[in-house]
Amino acid sequence: MGNVPQMHVEDLKQRLDAKDDVVVLDVRDQDEYNRANIGGTLIPLNDLPKRLGELDPAKETVVHCRGGGRSTKAVEYLQTQGFKNVKNLAGGILAWAEKIDPNLKGKI
Repeated sequence: MGNVPQMHVEDLKQRLDAKDDVVVLDVRDQDEYNRANIGGTLIPLNDLPKRLGELDPAKETVVHCRGGGRSTKAVEYLQTQGFKNVKNLAGGILAWAEKIDPNLKGKI
C-alpha cells in the first residue's frame, strides 16, 4: 500500500455526517453488499474497468472492500485512469464495523 492514500473510518464518518461531497465506492461483490454495506455505490472490482464512466474523476472518492485488499487494487487502477483524489478506506468494512457500527459485525 505504498503510494495508495488512506482514509480512516473515523474520518469518513465525520465527512459523511457533515454531508461533505465524498463518493463512497464499494468494490465488493453483490452478495457481500447485500449482507452489509455503508451506503456506498457498488461497483465490484472486476466490473470497474467497464463501469468507469459511472464515476466522476473530479470528485473525492473513498474506496472500500472487506479488509482493504481489493480496494487498494481499485485505487491503484483509478489513479492510472486519471483519478487524483481517490483514497482507500483503511481496514475496509471490517474496520467500520469495529469502530463505527458494531451492528454490522455478524453480517460481514
